[in-house]
Amino acid sequence: MKSWACLIIIFCGFVNGKGQDTIKYFVNKIPLDSIKVEYVQIVGRAKFLSTKPIIELDFGQYNDLFLSADTQIVDGMGKRINLNSMIEALNFMVKNGYEYVNSYVVSEENQNVYHYLLRRIKSD
Repeated sequence: MKSWACLIIIFCGFVNGKGQDTIKYFVNKIPLDSIKVEYVQIVGRAKFLSTKPIIELDFGQYNDLFLSADTQIVDGMGKRINLNSMIEALNFMVKNGYEYVNSYVVSEENQNVYHYLLRRIKSD
């Protein structure tokens, strides 16, 4: 009987601990879910010698001129999140509480720069 009780306690601890494994994402050392603005913008540029774009998130934060890390999405360990396309970036942001509003493309130095405007989904 004691072995069953131990098994049930271990199982409940495993199930309970499993739900706490949520990954936090950060931009400029601010948790993505704590950004206190209504609108954000995803900006995508071509990466040199790669098919994957450089994805940046602009929410009006102060950025050091020489640090693109201020605008890139990182995990809790500080590792940059690699997104394969603007659509993957858009889907990532939708999963994190934003909705698509508008998009446009600007050409800079013979390179297309994609801008996606998003709005935080209001929770009542």
